[in-house]
Amino acid sequence: MGRRGIKEYRASEALQLILADRDQVDIPCPSCGHKTIERTPKRRLPKNRWTVPRQVTLKCKKCSRQAMYVPGKVTQPSDIELVGG
Repeated sequence: MGRRGIKEYRASEALQLILADRDQVDIPCPSCGHKTIERTPKRRLPKNRWTVPRQVTLKCKKCSRQAMYVPGKVTQPSDIELVGG
């Protein structure tokens, strides 16, 4: 159990699922093997291509485990200390 009683994937499983979703590849649940992963919001062609959802939730319909991520590309760290400068 994770935060607030929500079943979450282990870090390696979540990363595998998130990367597959970003590449638009369907994979089975890394935890139970079920073939149906529910994505919120649903993937559609945006009216404005610059509109990006704030958060994507991936949830297995069988075991109810979920992973969440923010779909956006980080081009540079926001803190100068992270860059080493």
